[in-house]
Amino acid sequence: MSSSLSHFDANGASRMVDVSAKPPTLRVAKASSRVRMRPETLRLIQDRQVAKGDVFEVARLAGIMAAKRTADLIPLCHPLALEAIEIGFACHDDTCLEIVAEARITGKTGVEMEALVAVSAAALTVYDMCKAVDRGMVIERIRLEEKAGGASGHFQRRG
Repeated sequence: MSSSLSHFDANGASRMVDVSAKPPTLRVAKASSRVRMRPETLRLIQDRQVAKGDVFEVARLAGIMAAKRTADLIPLCHPLALEAIEIGFACHDDTCLEIVAEARITGKTGVEMEALVAVSAAALTVYDMCKAVDRGMVIERIRLEEKAGGASGHFQRRG
């Protein structure tokens, strides 16, 4: 049973991809997610008036911590010593908080999963911190925006 999926061997068994022969290169990945909420909830976050604390800073820390633990959460990810992870927030309208993470490493494998885990954990933290005032929040559009480095080359999402 041959497969083009790299996480399975010729017999269909799961495996971690062997990257031992790859040269280290600069790897960068950017991911995003969105949290939709009521306008009054977003105002509370922006004004830093949520009872549990500063949502931006707690979510940023959660995203950083989660990115560093990606291999513990995603079974076939390589454990990586990230060199940088940055998390930012933007409000696109009065109901949408966008979270963006950029991960960087000089290594043998990419950091897409680290960036994706970071925005996921940050979005879940926003939900957790604000659920007492808005249980209708929706986490949406978790996606890779860009990646660079390695043999597969550069990817940038359009639109």
